[in-house]
Order: sequence, then C-alpha cells, then structure tokens
Amino acid sequence: MVQAQSRFDDRLPAYLRLRDELASRIAASEWSAEEPLPSDNALARDHGLSVGTVRKAVQQLVDEGLLERRQGTGTFLRKPAFDATLFRFFQAREANSEASIPTSRLISRVRITAPDHVAQALGTGDVIRIERLRYLSEQPFLSEELYIPYASFAGFETLPDSEVGPLLYPVYLDRYGVFVNRAEDEVRFGAADGVTAKRLGLEQGDPVAVIERTAFTVAGEPIEWRIARGRADSFRYRSRIG
Repeated sequence: MVQAQSRFDDRLPAYLRLRDELASRIAASEWSAEEPLPSDNALARDHGLSVGTVRKAVQQLVDEGLLERRQGTGTFLRKPAFDATLFRFFQAREANSEASIPTSRLISRVRITAPDHVAQALGTGDVIRIERLRYLSEQPFLSEELYIPYASFAGFETLPDSEVGPLLYPVYLDRYGVFVNRAEDEVRFGAADGVTAKRLGLEQGDPVAVIERTAFTVAGEPIEWRIARGRADSFRYRSRIG
C-alpha cells in the first residue's frame, strides 16, 4: 500500500489528502501527457480507500483543470490551453468570421540574463527569451516577448522551429514535463515603441493594448513571464455578470 499520504495533513478528509498527493505527483511529472493515471479501483486498493472517495478526489482535480476524464480510456493530465486565452482580448477571427488560433512566427530564441523585473517575477536571472509575432489573415496583430527559466527548459532555444507550435504550453508539458496550472494576466494600454510599431505595421507612439502574464506550475512556482502587445483597434473585453 502506498504510504505517501502521511506527508499530508491528517486533519483533512481522506479525499482531500488523496487530492493533495495526486497533485504533488502531477507536479513531480510522474505521468506524461498521454499516460493515464491509475484507475479509480487501483488507487482505492493502493491507498486503502473506497472507490467513492477516490472518485471524489479525482473529480476535485478535474474541476480544478488538472485532469480530464476520457470516455473509455481513463484519466489524463489536461493539456493546458492558456496560450489561447490571450486572444480573448482581441478580435481573433478570420475573414470568414470564424474564431481562430492565430499562426505564429518565431523571431528569436536566446539564453540571456533577464531584466530585473523578469528575474524578480521568475526568481532567476538565467532565462531563455522568446520573441514571436502572431498573424491573423496573414496580418500581424500581436507581438510577444516571453521568458522561461533555463533550468527548467534547457535546450528550448535550439529546438527546430517546426517543433514549436502556435501554443507553447503543450510543448512545455510534452517535452519538459512542465504543467502550467494557472496564469495571471494584467491588461493596460500603452504606446508602441519602435520595434512593436514596425512589427505590427503601426506608427511609433500609436496606442497598443499590453498584456503581462505570469504562468505558474501546480506547485505554485512561476514558470513563464511574458508581455504581449497588440493593436488597440483590435482590442476588446467582454464580461458577463449574473
């Protein structure tokens, strides 16, 4: 029988202790993206719990977005799609009005010493900087600058471009076992600098929407800091209350 539960707060209900243990094992990359977790029956047997308790613990992780149940195949890590949520701030639609994930073009990837504000956000100055440009209907609309810790992503700067798709978080998970659990966005407006203006087809000083994001692992460790700048005339924000 697995004894790992003893590392967790015994005052918690059994399903929450199991939830915490499974979350810890996910954070430790015990399972790959395409490897199913043990079945509910197996977890119940190994932990001396009822199947109902196990299902409650697993459902907690499903509700939190860490796991997904696939009919007939089992329970898997839920591949994160936070990359795509950046586009909720913009009119990311093709000419036929269908919503679309924009294409991307990598501009640079290089290991550098991080600027102070990035080093503070990530807890390290040894980072890889990624610059890329997003396109919609072949028109540039979003310029991104990202920083990831070198210790977690060694070699990312030399991956072939063909292995770096338009969404990065699945690459983080599949190649490096880094599971992005949550992300925090801060949105404001600013003026386009020379580089951004050139990339987006604007005049220097034109208004742009600016999104700063910090992404975190299951363990709560900051794993990516990025800043995205987009055309202000494409910006939108919609909120539903009630």
